[in-house]
Formats: sequence, structure tokens, C-alpha cells
Amino acid sequence: MSQSNGIALRGLQRDFKGAIKAVRGIDLDVASGEIYGFLGPNGAGKSTTVLMLTTLLPPTGGTATVAGFDVAAQGAEVRRVIGAALQEAALDNFLTAHEHFELQAGLHGMPRKERRVRARELLERVGLTEAADRKVGGYSGGMRRRLDLALALVHRPRVLFLDEPTTGLDPQSRSALWEEVARLAKDEGVTVFLTTQYLEEADVLADRVGIIDQGLIVAEGTPNALKAAIGQSSVEAVPADPRDHERLAEVLGRFGEPASASPRGVAVRLRGGTEELADVVRALDAAELKVARLQVHEPSLDDVFLARTGRSLEGAGEAAVTEERTAVPA
Repeated sequence: MSQSNGIALRGLQRDFKGAIKAVRGIDLDVASGEIYGFLGPNGAGKSTTVLMLTTLLPPTGGTATVAGFDVAAQGAEVRRVIGAALQEAALDNFLTAHEHFELQAGLHGMPRKERRVRARELLERVGLTEAADRKVGGYSGGMRRRLDLALALVHRPRVLFLDEPTTGLDPQSRSALWEEVARLAKDEGVTVFLTTQYLEEADVLADRVGIIDQGLIVAEGTPNALKAAIGQSSVEAVPADPRDHERLAEVLGRFGEPASASPRGVAVRLRGGTEELADVVRALDAAELKVARLQVHEPSLDDVFLARTGRSLEGAGEAAVTEERTAVPA
């Protein structure tokens, strides 16, 4: 595509009644054809930002352009060049997939013949050809998400907004959606702005990541650069006896600052790196603490978030497909 499909934010703000500042003046640039992952916990300002960029909510300060169009002054132009699949799929349970395409394509002014061709192409791409004449009310969550994505693509948008598109999906449906999003950016040059709470989603898909907390960008960069900036490996231990949780935290606390851990575990970032692992094991033996599992892992995006905000992302509990873990016999 010869046009610029980028996104540019300068001091973007959104206030609500009661002096609630959902977005507190963020600067952000997304290049044409880039997949930008927007991470943050619930209430951080992710969805509010997307609503402003898709012209569904006016900014109360700052500016934002999408594909060169100002979201406040040129809303109609923005809507013509974007596709959006938001948190709640806008589907009618009493219509079939084909009927949804007729409606969506008609709203975009596509000729009837072109609508049918585009519908066949997109339904095949998202694996819904055989279900195209079934009412959407009988679709699974994964099928509904895939249809919602296909409908967002019907008019060949230059910029695609996906607001937590894989929440609640099974691993197979999530993987299929990832593949299609990656293909859109690589093969068609579509710019993708993806909000997510799933760390592995950002690691797998995003060229760059921005982390938002309390309405502000607290970290930005490639996933690898953000993790490298943390620099420290961490060790996690799960006590054999849950009653030893506090004692375990005290012993591990001698070796570094707290890090994200599983619900039953305790983790710290090792000040001295993995070379301290032998000392950790000796300290646990000296305290007569038995552990069910001891693991060392490299910095993750959740470690980045924890280091910048003191809190963990909700997605930290998900299995991170790119995270390298080394198990150590207890």
C-alpha cells in the first residue's frame, strides 16, 4: 500500500465525569504495516484509547491521527479506512454469517456481486465456510470471534483495531486468529493495533509493545528489548507444605526483589543472576524448607510490567508460549 497507514497520538486524553482521567496524555506512534501490542490491566485505559481511535469516543485533549486522518475532525474518513473487532462482537444471533456479510458490505456501499465474492473469500479464510448458512446464535465463542474479525475486514481496511480479540477463546481458536492477524500485516500491509491482557499474545504477534497503566504509557519497545532491559533472571519455588509460604518468601527475599509467580509459588528476581541458584538451594536446605517445584525463568513482559508499576498483568497466569523455563529438581 502506498498510503501511510500509521497511527500518531500526541498528548491524547480522555476525562469522564467525576474528574476520572481514563487516559492522561499519551504520545504514541505506530508505523504502517506494524502490529502494535497495547498491554495493561483492566481499567488502565486500553479500551478507552481504542474507542477514541475508532471515533466512538471524542478525546478531551490532545490529538490523534489514523492513516493520516484526525479522529476528531475527520471521523467519516477515519471510519472508511479502519476495521474494528471490539470486546463485544456486534453480531445478531438470528442472522446467518452470509446475512451478516450482506448487511456489513451493504453499509460500506459494496456492489452485490462483489459482496458475494468477498464473503466467500473471508469465510474460507477464517474457516467458517461450512457454517456460513447457520444462525450465529448457534456458534461457539471462537466461531463468533472469527466471524467478527472477518466482518471487520470486508471493506479491506488499512488499519485494523482488535480490542482483546481472543479473550475466552480455546487455544486452537486463539492460534488460528493469531495466524490470520500476522498474515494481514505481512501480506497485505495492514496496520494492527491490538489490545490484550495475554502476555504470550503480545510476544507472538507484536512488532512493538506499549504498556499502559493508570492512563499513562509506562514502557514501550520491542518485546525482546523490554525484557532485556529488566536483565535479571528470576527463581520461583512452590512449597511442598502451603503453610510454609511465608517462610519461603522470607528466604527467597534474601536474594532479590519480588517477581511474578503462580498462585501457590513465591518468586524473586535474582540480583546475582542464575549463578546464585546454588546458594538459593543451600538456603532452602538450611531452613529445612521442602519445595514441590523450583524453576528459573528469563525476564517476561510481566516482569517488565511489575518492574514499572509494582503490579502484575492479569495475563501473567497464562502459559507464555515464548517463555523459556528451566526446571530444577527439588
